[in-house]
Amino acid sequence: MLQIRLRQGNQMLTRRTFSAALSSLAAPRTQPKNILLITVDNLGYGDLGCYGNTQIKSPHLDRLAAGGVRFVNFYCASPTCTASRAGLLTGRHPIRYRLNYQLRPEENKRGIGLPHSEKLIPQYLKPFGYATGCFGKWNLGFAPGSRPTERGFDEFFGHRSGNIDYYSHIYNGEIDLYRGTRPARVKGYSVDLFAGEAIGFLRRKRSQPFFAYVPFNSPHFPNKANLSPGESPEWQAPEKYFAEYGYSPKETDEVKRYRVVVTALDDAIGRILGALDALRLSGSTVVYVGSDNGAFMLPQRGLEVQTNAPLRDGGVTCWEGGIRVAGMARWPGVTPRGAVCGVMLSAMDLLPMSLAAAGAPLPAEPVLDGRDPTSALRGDSRPVHEALYFEYQKHQAMRTGKWKLVRPDPGQPWQLYDLDVDQGERNDLAATQPEQAARLAARFSQWRSSVGG
Repeated sequence: MLQIRLRQGNQMLTRRTFSAALSSLAAPRTQPKNILLITVDNLGYGDLGCYGNTQIKSPHLDRLAAGGVRFVNFYCASPTCTASRAGLLTGRHPIRYRLNYQLRPEENKRGIGLPHSEKLIPQYLKPFGYATGCFGKWNLGFAPGSRPTERGFDEFFGHRSGNIDYYSHIYNGEIDLYRGTRPARVKGYSVDLFAGEAIGFLRRKRSQPFFAYVPFNSPHFPNKANLSPGESPEWQAPEKYFAEYGYSPKETDEVKRYRVVVTALDDAIGRILGALDALRLSGSTVVYVGSDNGAFMLPQRGLEVQTNAPLRDGGVTCWEGGIRVAGMARWPGVTPRGAVCGVMLSAMDLLPMSLAAAGAPLPAEPVLDGRDPTSALRGDSRPVHEALYFEYQKHQAMRTGKWKLVRPDPGQPWQLYDLDVDQGERNDLAATQPEQAARLAARFSQWRSSVGG
């Protein structure tokens, strides 16, 4: 076929390539999306109205879910705070870099924590012109080189450790509140402080693409180590949120106090989302909100006030209540309104999702365990992951399709559950489906060896 050739300098363009060039010039370049990732701390799977809770008021998160997609098979990387956050920010399983545990007090304050060899979401986004900020709980090490502003974040305001007193900001006997790398002395309810800092960041960076990571410390359970002698641990929130329920601020029922804490958190998130609206940024911002891991079941502390129902158990276990988390996303032009996503996804997918939103390529190295979830966000029901694997302390588990393999200790036999009909993991099928259990056990062993087992 005769092709028309057009001379441009020393280059010869075929009609086909010339037309393609004209099309690329005419088509507007897709602008990178702003990215807002909000994590909440130890929220129960069943603690929000959009997940069926009728006792806790969560209007802002319920509205976000109604305007986007709500996840029902979304998993954290690990059932504890440090490791789950590491997996989210690296897109890699924490076992790969030996951080599959919760940092101890001194490690939180001055330890390396997440190895410096690991690259985080903001470090991938900075070359694409993103402003980056982190406001809230870090929990990944605070030695020189480990701090947020040394790991890709332009700004940081928050605490080093796994938890603080919501008002005094004390962790294990020390005030733990930092701006950048320097101690900060700011009064106020920590949740409100972090929301305010995030909103200020959005306002300052509205003219360029931004990545805002807001890891709230709420509704993490109260820790006696953060209190003065004689004080008893209790869930903390401003008085106005007690009034919303008709409760006294001196209410002693911890179940009621917990409801108030979640509502205060919901309101703080609502203020951030409201700021996006006021700044006319909602249409250009990808929003994700989800729990870092499942709620802890703490009857020995009198704090078993949360619910992971209908899931079994909770944090620091690999039962579904520890690893399957409440979460939702809104991506204008991608997520349908009011959708429920049943595709199995992982918090490690948030790194590939962020790169997709930025129009940035996935790295050739290192190996990522996260996958781009965009197809699932659009409503495609095809699997994103063939399997997900979990290990924390002695607990091990994997999920593939409807099958869940789990054991609390390597010295115990594997248990097998069909999650399509048994989300609560009550009917162990290992004895009646021995071949299936053996196949999955072999796959787990192969995976464990591949990541450094």
